[in-house]
Amino acid sequence: MKIIQRKTAALFDLDGVILDTEKQYTIFWSDIMQKYKGDISIAQKIKGTTLDKIYEIWFPKMTKEQQEITAELDVFEHTMKMDYISGLQGFVQNLRTHDVKCAVVTSSNKVKMQTVFSQHPEFESLFDKILTAEMFTKSKPDPDPYLLGAAIFGIPAASCIVFEDSFNGLKSGRAAGMHIIGLATTNSAESIKNYADMVIPDFTGMTYEKIAVLL
Repeated sequence: MKIIQRKTAALFDLDGVILDTEKQYTIFWSDIMQKYKGDISIAQKIKGTTLDKIYEIWFPKMTKEQQEITAELDVFEHTMKMDYISGLQGFVQNLRTHDVKCAVVTSSNKVKMQTVFSQHPEFESLFDKILTAEMFTKSKPDPDPYLLGAAIFGIPAASCIVFEDSFNGLKSGRAAGMHIIGLATTNSAESIKNYADMVIPDFTGMTYEKIAVLL
């Protein structure tokens, strides 16, 4: 197969795509939503959105509750386990040897990223750019986060590949007009297949050649 060389960007969500953390967040937010809203199902609805957006939708003008949740979240994130999704490091390194620009596009904030860097000192060197919640005008599922990722590299949306696990993230990448690879780490492969061009369980065995067929 002949691979067409073109300027390409790979845009990765963080939790559930780079880091195997989504199950931990599901437990945390289920407890929070049960405590404050009496409805654990909300924990699934908020995946992929920024903390500010969660507060705007589910805790409007509830300053005291927002402060309590933020404090609990800070403690949780400083103690959570942040293992890489299988095959992630090798895959990103393979992409970069083919001159693919690689960026993290996450709804997490800078405070959370400092915790990531403390557990993974090599993290920043893996990627060309790291985009956090503070940089976005709108939250996923709006296309704004991924459009910013493309704009930073000066690469058309049609030449970008998004790696996502949450429904909000998958919708964001699709709305941005990008190619989508869904990771069945948070939701089942069956449930996300209609939102993605390709679905994978993790990055084991993944290479530039395997994703270049989408471009």
